[in-house]
Amino acid sequence: MTRVALVTGAARGIGAATVRRLAADGWSVVATDVCADDSTLPYPMATRAELEALSSFGDVTTAVADVRDVAALTAAARLAVDTYGGLDAALAIAGVVAGGGPHWNTDPAAEQVVLDVDLHGVLNLARVAVPVLLQRPEPRSGRFVAVASTAAQRGLEGLAAYCAAKAGVTGFIRALAADLGKSGVTANAVSPGSTLTPALEASARLYDIDVLDFAQQQPVGRVLDADEIAAALAWLAGPDSSGMTGSVMSVDGGLAV
Repeated sequence: MTRVALVTGAARGIGAATVRRLAADGWSVVATDVCADDSTLPYPMATRAELEALSSFGDVTTAVADVRDVAALTAAARLAVDTYGGLDAALAIAGVVAGGGPHWNTDPAAEQVVLDVDLHGVLNLARVAVPVLLQRPEPRSGRFVAVASTAAQRGLEGLAAYCAAKAGVTGFIRALAADLGKSGVTANAVSPGSTLTPALEASARLYDIDVLDFAQQQPVGRVLDADEIAAALAWLAGPDSSGMTGSVMSVDGGLAV
C-alpha cells in the first residue's frame, strides 16, 4: 500500500526538500503552504507557483493552507483522505523567524506570529491530523513528525520568541507521544542546526551577517543543506522508525555540542 503524507510549509526550504524526498520514495503527498506574505515578518513567504511546482516531482497534490487556520488544515487532511484514501504521516514543517533585538524591544505582533506559526501551527496540525492517522486499521504505523530547532535547547540572542516556540515543540512532542501510547501512531521531532533556507537568510539579515557566517558556530564547519534535514524527517515518517516516539533527533552539524 502506498503511504500518504501531509506536509506543511512545503513550498520551499526543508518542506520542499521533504516533499521531493517522500515523492521519490513512492509516497503520495498533500503539500501545503500559506502562499501569502505577512506584513509583520521581515521577508516574503513562498509563492503559489513554488508550491504548485512540487507536483512535477511525483504524486503530489497541493493546497494552500495557513497552519494558524484549523479549518484550512482540516480541509487539507480531508483532501488526503478523499484523494488517496487516508493518511499515514503528518509533518509539521511550517516555520517563520522574526526578532533581532531583546525581547522587551521586539514588536509584539512579530513575536505573536512566530508563536502562532512555529508552536501553535504544530499543535493545530496534530489536532487535525492525529484523528485521521488513527482511522487507519490496526496494526497502525502512523507518524506525526515536527521540526523543532537547536534553538529549543540553546538561547539565541534576539530570537526569544523563536527559542520559546521551538522549546514548546519539543515539549509538545513528548506529551503527544505519551497521549498516543500504544495506538501505533508515534510522535517525534527533528532539531536542525543552521540550514540554508530563506528563514536562515532572514536570520542573517537580523544579525547583519552573511548567511554562510553561521557555519562558524557548527563543528562541521558549514551550514547544512535542506535535504540533509529532509532525510531525517522522511525516515521518521516511515515504518523503520517504529522504535522511536517522544524523541527529538538532532541534525545540527554539532551545533548543540
